[in-house]
Amino acid sequence: MNLQFTRFTLSNGLELIVKENHFAQSVVVRGYIPGGANLDTANQAGRASFAAQAMRRGAGRRTFAEINEAVEAVGASVYVNAGRHTVGFGGKSLAEDFSLLVEILSDILQAPTFPPAEIEKLRGQIITSLQEDEDDTRSVAQRLFRELLYGPDHPYGRPVDGTLTTVPRLTRDDLLTFYRRLHPHGGAVVVVGDIQPQAVYEALEQTLAGWRPDQPPPADDLPPVSPPATAVRQVRAMPQKSQADLVLGWIGPSRQADDYYAALVADTILGHLGLGGRIGRTVRDEHGMAYYARSALYGGPGPGPWFVYAGVNPAGLDRAVELILEETRRFRESPVTGQELEDAQSFLTGVLPLQMESNEGVASTLLDMHLYNLGDDFITRYPALIRGVTVDDVQAVAQKYLSEEWYALSIAGPVNS
Repeated sequence: MNLQFTRFTLSNGLELIVKENHFAQSVVVRGYIPGGANLDTANQAGRASFAAQAMRRGAGRRTFAEINEAVEAVGASVYVNAGRHTVGFGGKSLAEDFSLLVEILSDILQAPTFPPAEIEKLRGQIITSLQEDEDDTRSVAQRLFRELLYGPDHPYGRPVDGTLTTVPRLTRDDLLTFYRRLHPHGGAVVVVGDIQPQAVYEALEQTLAGWRPDQPPPADDLPPVSPPATAVRQVRAMPQKSQADLVLGWIGPSRQADDYYAALVADTILGHLGLGGRIGRTVRDEHGMAYYARSALYGGPGPGPWFVYAGVNPAGLDRAVELILEETRRFRESPVTGQELEDAQSFLTGVLPLQMESNEGVASTLLDMHLYNLGDDFITRYPALIRGVTVDDVQAVAQKYLSEEWYALSIAGPVNS
C-alpha cells in the first residue's frame, strides 16, 4: 500500500500534512500540539483535559452557543481534547465549508476566552462523568491498576480526566496557566479530503502562522518508570454490584521500542484472536470464569501498560486470577504455534487497509506517523514489520514484559480485600 501526501511547515513551526481525496466531498482535520496531562501535578489531575475542553467553550468573537450554531448550520464538527502528552484538535466539514472550519479552529487554538460561566457548566459535566465512573466496576479497576503500576506521582498513574478531589479545586487561572504553556512548535495538522494542498497551506498559514507564543514549547520529559518489586494488589469493595472487574498487568514497551511490533503480535495472540485469544478461550470459554476476558497493549511516547482485563462472577474471582497467571506463564514458557503467529499477522496486516478506507482513518494514521516519527514510508513497510516477527520474538517479549515475579492486580466489585 502506498499513500501519497504533501508536507509543509508553517512559518511558526507547525507541520502540515495534506492528503487529497477527491472521491469524497468532505474534509477531515486532525491535529495535535505538545502538552497534555503529563504537565499536570498530582494535585492538578484533570487540568489539561478540563482546559482543553474549555477552549471550545468560547473563542474569538464567538460564544460557545455561537460556535455550536456555526458548525451545526453547515453539518460540521469541531473538537478539542487532551491526552497524556498532547492536546488534540480537529473537525470535519464539507469541502465548501473548509474555510469556516479553519477559522473556528484557529480561534479556539489562539483566542479561547474561558468564560467563567461556561467553565462552571463544564466542571459540573466533568464531575458527573467522574461520579459515573466511580460507580462502574471496570472504570474503577482500570484507575486503581494504573495507580498501582506507576504510582500516583507518575503522570501515567493518574487519570487524564482527574478525580472527584482535584477537579472541584481547579480554578480558571489554573486552566489559563495550562493553556499559556501550549506552543505550536512540535505539533502537526493533517488535512484529508476534497482539497488542494497548496490552498490548505495558504489558508493555515494565513490563520495559524501568527500563533507565536513568547515562551518555548513545554518540555516532554517523562519521569522514570519504576515497576513494583513484587506482585501488588488492591481491591475496591463495591457491595451494591453484581459483577467484579479485574485488571492484571505489567509495564510494556513504548510505541517506538524496537520490540513493539513483537509485543503487538504477542498481545494479539494472547488476548484478541477470535473472541479473546488465549486468555478468552481459557478463562471464559473453557472454565466459564468470566463474562469477558481480553488483553490490551498501550504503547505511547513512554512505556505504556500491557494488561489482561476481565469481568467475572465474584464467586469465581480467585480462580479467574489463577487461570490468567497460568496462561501467561504458559505464554512465557512455551512458544506459540506457527498457526497462531500466522493468524495474528494476517489480522494485523488486514486492519490497516480497512482503517485507510475513510478520511478519518487516513488522518489518524498520518498523525500517528508524525507523532511517533514512523517515517513517510511506514504504511509501505508496515506489513513487513508485522510479518518479520518470529515465534522466538513473541516468546522473548513475553519473557521480558509478562513477569511472574511482579505484576499489578486491581479488583473492583462485591468482594472483600
